[in-house]
Amino acid sequence: MEKKTLVIGASTNRGRYSNIAINRLRSHDVPTVAIGLKGGEVAGVQIETEKVPFEDIDTVTLYIGPARQPQYYDYIISLHPQRVIFNPGTENPEFYKLLNENGIETEVACTLILLATDQY
Repeated sequence: MEKKTLVIGASTNRGRYSNIAINRLRSHDVPTVAIGLKGGEVAGVQIETEKVPFEDIDTVTLYIGPARQPQYYDYIISLHPQRVIFNPGTENPEFYKLLNENGIETEVACTLILLATDQY
């Protein structure tokens, strides 16, 4: 599974879904990079605090609410991912439209469930 994934909203807090997602992505051998408010490391993945121009991103999985997403619109589009996963609580019709206009697939789903059911 070579779907390099960017986790936005990453956290070192083990109780956060973004943290669990990073661990599950790594256990499924998915190349993973991450951005969060605070730096740190989860499962060998460095959490960046800046919008790094990562290369070859297939999937962006969001763990930030709609109110914080606009500051990432241009950044995510500039990465040219194949898809953006909107995890529960991150749904944003305005962003779906913008992504679709730029040829980027949107998926309203839970990354953890997609991984657990081999649908990732």
